[in-house]
Amino acid sequence: MGTALITGAAAGLGLEFAWQLATARHDLVLVDRDSERLEQVAGRLRAVAGVRVEALVADLSVRSDVERVADRLRSAERPVGLLVNNAGGAPGQRFVGGDVRREEAVLDVMVRAVLVLSHAAAGQMTARGRGAILNVASVAALITLGTYSAHKAWVRTFTEGLAVELRGTGVTATVVCPGFVHTEFHRSAGIDMTWLPEVAWLRAEDVVATALADTRRGVVISTPSLRYRLGSAAARVMPRPVARAIGAPRRPASPSSGPQ
Repeated sequence: MGTALITGAAAGLGLEFAWQLATARHDLVLVDRDSERLEQVAGRLRAVAGVRVEALVADLSVRSDVERVADRLRSAERPVGLLVNNAGGAPGQRFVGGDVRREEAVLDVMVRAVLVLSHAAAGQMTARGRGAILNVASVAALITLGTYSAHKAWVRTFTEGLAVELRGTGVTATVVCPGFVHTEFHRSAGIDMTWLPEVAWLRAEDVVATALADTRRGVVISTPSLRYRLGSAAARVMPRPVARAIGAPRRPASPSSGPQ
């Protein structure tokens, strides 16, 4: 069924992408900076799903590491047919007064790496006349949750533009824009989400299943769940002052407590 490369594959949505693609008999290239956890995940997938799994340890905030992943995407040997740009995170701080190096690291992972890896994949895929690029953004792209929203807005717009450029090549580009998802995302960023009602949360398995189904169909913008599709439609037409009010931080310590 071909090979899929997934960034941020050792946890959260990336791990769910790995399992669902392995179940569908895709071979995998898993990318993550946590070497121990990555090897454990790769071992389980090989044993349970019986597919080929490469574990590629890389920190996507480091340019040389990004280039190693890009080189794998450019390879004509065992070519990658699906790229899932999933790696990301929240700075976990206010921008004003925060550590700018932390902001730069998150920017490199969520914007620069997506650009570089998409470029590498698109070149290889268009040469073969088939393939797909799936980028993970968020409904937060439509509001103003600090630099996190800015990064996700870039991913969304970038993917739409890429999809236009790829028309007629046999390669597609899809951006999935989930809301709040039950993963390790918020806990890892030190964000308290106990205030959010359960109805607002999505299951990782549902988000991934929708994203992969929409990718297979060539959908450009994938928004899992009816409630978030309705919410996204409202966010696109609401006055920007209202969007800014919604994006105002609830707690001083967590300006980036937005959906994944």
